[in-house]
Amino acid sequence: MTYELYIGDRTFSSWSLRGWLMLKSFGIPFKSHLLGLYSGTLETDLAPFAPARQVPILKTPEEHMVFDTLAMAETLAEAHPMAGLWPEDPAQRGAARSLVAQMHSGFSALREHCPMNLQNAWEGFEVSDNLHADLAYLETLWRYAFKMSGDQDWLFGAYSLADMFFAPVAARIACYKLPVSQRAQNYVDKHLAHQDFRQWRAMGLTKHYDPFPYDMACTPAPWPGPRAIEASIAPGGPSENATCPYSGDPVTDFLSIDDRIFGFCNPFCRDKTLADPAAWPAFMAIYSAAKP
Repeated sequence: MTYELYIGDRTFSSWSLRGWLMLKSFGIPFKSHLLGLYSGTLETDLAPFAPARQVPILKTPEEHMVFDTLAMAETLAEAHPMAGLWPEDPAQRGAARSLVAQMHSGFSALREHCPMNLQNAWEGFEVSDNLHADLAYLETLWRYAFKMSGDQDWLFGAYSLADMFFAPVAARIACYKLPVSQRAQNYVDKHLAHQDFRQWRAMGLTKHYDPFPYDMACTPAPWPGPRAIEASIAPGGPSENATCPYSGDPVTDFLSIDDRIFGFCNPFCRDKTLADPAAWPAFMAIYSAAKP
């Protein structure tokens, strides 16, 4: 049983991030396909999926099409009841659904003024009154969830759909350095350090844009998430590994870390690793091993 997920550009498509996390973070088998959200081909790419007009789009193993993230969440929860997408406790589950619905339909100022950008942060972003109001309500919702769960790391204890829906919000708070409480900031940092979130961001960084979408009249700043291991593209091998850590295919593209050379089966595998080596357990198993 494999799902097909159609997504937009990873650096900017907040709804695509939500759809991807629903599958990836709970080990539900799927294949992802990138549509041309910022390449000018989206309308053509979406034509086979009418009446869908935006990404993400989920195609189930039975060939059923789901084209709204809230509908995707419920579809997957129904099909995989033991996966734990929603909290097990009925009270927490109802609250989690409420928070997801609030996120799905609200926070218009946050969406309008702070488009998701996972490439870099911004210095000097001015927070409007409407955005302050959105942030205040966001904190109210998060405090409510943390109180129900006994103030654990995630909103309702274990990582759930509620956290997934707020992952792009955490990215926005981090990117624009929005003013939130220390408790909320700790929750944001938890998202930035989440392995699946880091992998999504690293894959997005393999694509470069000119001009850059959503450019701001602010000063660019380094991304505030965990600091990546320094790596650079290497012109050639030989590499310590003969096969790609992801596909097992022979290596053709290379990167260097601390004068060590590692190989990959294509530029995408190399570049996603280059962006954040520590996000990829299969690569870190090779990197952590003693140099042959």
